Amino acid sequence: MPGAKETRLLHLGEMEKLDKTLFRLEQGFELQFRLGPTLQGKPVTVYTNYPASGEVFDRHKFRTLSWHNPTGKEDDSDKYCKLDLQISGSYQYYFSLGNEKSGGGYIVVDPVLHVGADNHVLPLDCVTLQTYLAKCLGPFHEWEDRLKVARETGYNMIHFTPLQTLGLSRSCYSLADQLEVNPEFSNHNKKCTWSDIGALVEKLKNEWNMLCITDVVYNHTATNSEWLRIHPECGYNLVNSPHLKPAWVLDRALWHLTGMVADGKCIAKGVPPLIENDQHLNCLRKIIYEDIYPKLKLWEFFQVDVNKAVQQFKTLLTQGKMVTKSDPNEHLEIVQDPDYRRLGCTVDMNIALATFIPHSNGPAAIEECCNWFRKRIEELNAEQYRQTTHHQEQAVNCLVGTVVYERIACHGPKLGPISRKHPLVTRYFTYPFEELTVEEEETMIHQPDKACYFMAHNGWVMGDDPLRNFAEPGSNVYLRRELICWGDSVKLRYGNKPEDCPYLWAHMKKYTEITAKYFHGVRLDNCHSTPIHVAEYMLDTARKLRADLYVVAELFTGNEELDNIFVNRLGITSLIREAMTAYNSHEEGRLVYRFGGEPVGSFVQPRLRPLMPAIAHALFMDITHDNECPIQHRSAYDALPSAMIVSMACCATGSTKGYDELVPHQISVVSEERFYAKWNPAAHLTSGEVNFQTGILAGRLAINRLHQELGAKGFNQARSEGSTVYVDQVDEDIVAVTRHCPNTHQSVVAVCRTAFRDPKTSFYSKEVPEMCIPGKIDEVVLEARTIERSASPYKKDLHFINGLPNFTMELREHIQIKDSKIIKQAGTAIKGPNEFVQEIEFERLTPGSVIVFRVSLDPKAQEAVGILRNHLIQFSSHFKSGSLPDDHSAPILKTPFSSIASKLTLAELNQVLYRCEAEEQEDGGGCYNIPNWSPLKYAGLQGLMSVMADIRPKNDLGHPFCDNLRSGDWMIDYVSNRLISRAGACAEVGKWLKAMFVYLKRIPRYLIPCYFDAILVGAYTTLLDMGWHQMSSFVQNGSTFVKHLSLGSIQLCGIGKYSSLPDLSPSLHDVPYRLNEITNQKEQCCVSLAAGLPHFSSGIFRSWGRDTFIALRGLMLVTGRYLEARNIILAYAGTLRHGLIPNLLGGGTHARYNCRDAVWWWLQCIQEYCKIVPNGLDILRCPVSRMYPRDDSPPQPAGTVDQPLYEVIQEAMQRHMEGINFRERNAGPQIDQKMRDEGFNVTAGIDHETGFVFGGNRFNCGTWMDKMGESDRARNTGIPATPRDGSAVEMVGLCKSTVRWLMDLSRKNIFPFRGVTVKRHGKEEIITYDEWDRKIQGHFEKLFFVSENPADPNEKHPDLVHKRGIYKDSYGASSPWCDYQLRPNFPIAMVVAPELFTPERAWKALQIVEEKLLGPLGMKTLDPDDMVYCGVYDNVLDNDNYNVAKGFNYHQGPEWLWPIGYFLRAKLYFSRLIGPEIYAKTVVMIKNILSRHYVHLERSSWKGLPELTNENGQYCPFSCETQAWSIGVILEILYDM
Repeated sequence: MPGAKETRLLHLGEMEKLDKTLFRLEQGFELQFRLGPTLQGKPVTVYTNYPASGEVFDRHKFRTLSWHNPTGKEDDSDKYCKLDLQISGSYQYYFSLGNEKSGGGYIVVDPVLHVGADNHVLPLDCVTLQTYLAKCLGPFHEWEDRLKVARETGYNMIHFTPLQTLGLSRSCYSLADQLEVNPEFSNHNKKCTWSDIGALVEKLKNEWNMLCITDVVYNHTATNSEWLRIHPECGYNLVNSPHLKPAWVLDRALWHLTGMVADGKCIAKGVPPLIENDQHLNCLRKIIYEDIYPKLKLWEFFQVDVNKAVQQFKTLLTQGKMVTKSDPNEHLEIVQDPDYRRLGCTVDMNIALATFIPHSNGPAAIEECCNWFRKRIEELNAEQYRQTTHHQEQAVNCLVGTVVYERIACHGPKLGPISRKHPLVTRYFTYPFEELTVEEEETMIHQPDKACYFMAHNGWVMGDDPLRNFAEPGSNVYLRRELICWGDSVKLRYGNKPEDCPYLWAHMKKYTEITAKYFHGVRLDNCHSTPIHVAEYMLDTARKLRADLYVVAELFTGNEELDNIFVNRLGITSLIREAMTAYNSHEEGRLVYRFGGEPVGSFVQPRLRPLMPAIAHALFMDITHDNECPIQHRSAYDALPSAMIVSMACCATGSTKGYDELVPHQISVVSEERFYAKWNPAAHLTSGEVNFQTGILAGRLAINRLHQELGAKGFNQARSEGSTVYVDQVDEDIVAVTRHCPNTHQSVVAVCRTAFRDPKTSFYSKEVPEMCIPGKIDEVVLEARTIERSASPYKKDLHFINGLPNFTMELREHIQIKDSKIIKQAGTAIKGPNEFVQEIEFERLTPGSVIVFRVSLDPKAQEAVGILRNHLIQFSSHFKSGSLPDDHSAPILKTPFSSIASKLTLAELNQVLYRCEAEEQEDGGGCYNIPNWSPLKYAGLQGLMSVMADIRPKNDLGHPFCDNLRSGDWMIDYVSNRLISRAGACAEVGKWLKAMFVYLKRIPRYLIPCYFDAILVGAYTTLLDMGWHQMSSFVQNGSTFVKHLSLGSIQLCGIGKYSSLPDLSPSLHDVPYRLNEITNQKEQCCVSLAAGLPHFSSGIFRSWGRDTFIALRGLMLVTGRYLEARNIILAYAGTLRHGLIPNLLGGGTHARYNCRDAVWWWLQCIQEYCKIVPNGLDILRCPVSRMYPRDDSPPQPAGTVDQPLYEVIQEAMQRHMEGINFRERNAGPQIDQKMRDEGFNVTAGIDHETGFVFGGNRFNCGTWMDKMGESDRARNTGIPATPRDGSAVEMVGLCKSTVRWLMDLSRKNIFPFRGVTVKRHGKEEIITYDEWDRKIQGHFEKLFFVSENPADPNEKHPDLVHKRGIYKDSYGASSPWCDYQLRPNFPIAMVVAPELFTPERAWKALQIVEEKLLGPLGMKTLDPDDMVYCGVYDNVLDNDNYNVAKGFNYHQGPEWLWPIGYFLRAKLYFSRLIGPEIYAKTVVMIKNILSRHYVHLERSSWKGLPELTNENGQYCPFSCETQAWSIGVILEILYDM
């Protein structure tokens, strides 16, 4: 059973920069970094600034993580390095490839909040926060009475706006002194200190179970901050930021314009003090354009003094100074004056001299040159003029827009006449001196002692890049008047590091330390405009004092990726989200889904799973203190339902003080000076007091309690797709939100009738739709209605913040349906056999009402879920919660599933897990077909698991697969009944599933996908373990890649209804038998190997000699399936005829002996069997029942003629030496409709001089490249695309391997034959295996190697050579040019007979193969430089193109997978001989290539590797989806490594 640790896997990808992707993790999680396919095998180093155990976090200190390889294997599929996450915060990782940084990102670890005297955990999703404006709390000794309102109404976190000394504007966020407590909190008896506040915060935590957070404001300080006067360098002033001078000049001019308008001096020009219409605005524009801009001449700050520059240039020319351009792309440009003086800009005189060259030294030439220079300077100045004009136009537009909003717009503040208190526009800069004329004031900007006090105010820029500091050089925000300015605050200038402004960094660090010492968390004010490196530094400081710091922020980027940058770098815990952004109730409901919770009925996720990108955790607030008042925006009736909707979100929630009291206006952070009301539980209230009769306070307590309960008890599913429980838009005003607990399957459903429009003035239907709630309603948790009561009209209290007196609410909690005043009646309907639905008819669900139901499953369904969970505990402890004992379970359920599964053989596992459509049809069945989708790939469990593996991580409950499960029991019954029908151990698995499904069918349909998945995942993983347990130690101890590849052995090796193999000798031991269902006779049932799925899986097309023996070593010997491998070898041995084994086996009786290479692959497999299997040589003495004792024999029953395997081997060798020449039986269209008559003539033999095996003719294709032309239209019918007649290189290698092996066995007297006999001159002579071996060895390189020497005397056809340093594909082909084609076949010979090759030549040849033929998954079957190369295989395309019609290019370019195994094995073998450095590089290269196969295997719904791909690894629809030899060769290379 898996352990309790949650582990997440982060796969690294080359050059993958994930700084905009959010990865959220919890403390206690383990994070494993694993290599993605692009990095496997490469020297990757992972670095992180997450501190080592016992060390302190330092953002700039990175350490190396060490790699672990649990299997110790050469492939990297399981290799990882890890972090055990115990500390909250933001951490960076990156990885390098060699010395190059290659990618990286961030992880954010959530804090764990503790509350109460016992320090119990407060889950983030349980947070209910309320914002208080600190200045409205009054004297400190009165705070408790005012904060008690939050306690009594169920909040567990208070957010205080800053508690520091405020600036002159009285804004809560304009702080005069960041280190001092606001003196207003003190009284004449006692000064309020930070210690006092800290003691209160601690009391609230321990006694009230409430945490406290406060704001930190890093971006600005109040204009009147005393420390700023002493340290003006802390602001953006005209000394340290001279680029602001033009903006300052414009700002002063606009201030003077304010005075003129206010004094009525512009009335004559059409602008009175009270601006009311477009005409006034147009006149205002005119004044600026005609009177102000021409006088200011702002463009001069960016221009060159033309006369001065020309004079300087002329002087240099006259002195004879000449310069040559160092860079021809350098052009004359204006160099900005760093002090921003009028006409103070310059140009680079060196570029000028190199650009404008006089044709002589005479005065006329110099004058002409100066004129050209003058003209260019004037052009550059004109460009600066145009640019400045654009800025000025934008400045006017922004200015007018501000005036419209502030003075004319209905939704604006309507500031009234222009005055110095309410100027035309807010000033952008401080000006602490006596007012002078614009011209006189401008002189001060070049006087540092005065200019240092002209500081830029802060504000925000709509739509600006939040990562760009708008006050820095390069930004024209101040000049273009794009800043929405806060005239009470100065923007702070930190620079890039503490050394740039030591006082400011130190001051703000102290401020941060005070905050972190006394508060549990911080809200980052103006976060999107705060320099991110500053916030990083300060939060690092804070976390040193309080590790589990709760950090919240409100971002206005409007872009999730940008949000993630801030969340990642700052470790923000929760982003503030506002319900007030919703324009209707439907949108408000959508936000609930957006900010948290999984779908109802979600799948159970494994504890070890990939790390998925997240969205930031939300603090979802019904209103923030910046929002406009919802009563003004919507109606008073909406406060309660909107609060309810927000609180049903599966995240932190919050509100602002005043919302619950129904305060009918925004409580301004700037102008509000009244105090909050105190708590008084007494019935009679006086001014400045509240209790549960006030506003919605009573409802808020119930709502907050419910929110906290849902978070604490794991109600983390908040919606569903495609089922009957979901967050529902009942009508345009009614929203129903469901929270569901996946362990107990209890739900809470809140039905809320919003009131975005005032019910008094807008129509609301009295007819409320009926609502169906699935399950049994246990109780009405609460019902509440907003109602009016008789009271005096609202009057704004002068001293206390008060709400609407004429609204309150009716609240009833924990009642039964019959006692409800909102419900008219509730009926029960049965939707399905185990699904009860309660139909609710409402009568008083008026606007402003809510009703919340607690719903459980029907008792029988609840019991079934509990029993199911009990039986699932054997697979995962996750199911303990909510489980119930099963006292009456079926007997089979009392046996652990692992015990049932352990009785399955690997052949039976093939039935349980796999079997494609064709295999099932042979047995009279088929794969399950999902309506509106497609049939499953397999009838066994893998078919289902492949689909669920895609659905599960995304919780895609709307998938047709899930629809089918919810709609009926068809799939469920199919899974169990299919296995029960098979009898034996398979049937026992089916019976266990059926017994589990009895309970599954009793639960509501919307839960069936989740539990069906849980049952199948448990069974499937157990079955896989049982399969691996029966395999070799190589598999059992292997990597995940090895294990998943080894499943190909189960997938492709099975027993069908009809045996594919001929019967073995009755005298052979350990042959499996079964009773024939029809004859009731005992029959052999040996495992056969399918060549590929789905095309080569059943009937006579299942077993192919060549495919079987290319795949057998990897799929059966390496995996430890020795007995089954023996039986296959002997079965094929029994079909030997003409010295060949069949190409198409056809059960032996329908065999075709039309391939020359299968026999050599068979012989190679016998050799491998003898090497790998313990006592493997015993196979040589095993009896072989000869189906065809003579070439012309009819098929003989097993046991008629038996002979030991070594005799059959000798016969194959002897027949080849004698020469094989026959015509296929039944030659003609009845066995091959396309082949020409000559193609049915089969020849093969051994060249007595060279020892090479040869054969074939130009009308047949006897090797694996066996495509026969089929297009009459293209005239290639009956012509092989690749006849490869003569001596094919891989066959020569295979023959050499066998001859060498038999020579060794003969010397050891294990094989009783020394050689083969030939007739020469009428006499029988023996050619020993030793002699034969030497012939091949002596001739191979001489005749196969294409020498790099053009004059090589061994080269018969030098004119045909087009690649040197390679080995020929064949020797002696009827079309000689075919010998010279570069194909991936010679590496096969290198693996089986490496002694034939000179290592240095072999290595060079392999490098050419790698360069020319290697594809992503396979090997190109022909050199792309070849004129007939075509890499795309299309078997149905019929056109006039001879080379491609009807797939003629099957082996003329498409990339086949199986040759890659031999290529890699050859590389591995020869790299060892070349040297350790080359070997190490080769291992890296092989790992990297194999990683692509791993990715394909994992992603494939067939869970296999394909037969081939089109060029560059593109999918080929005509390929088998999973091919035996493709999987086998990859297992072999991993085995060799």
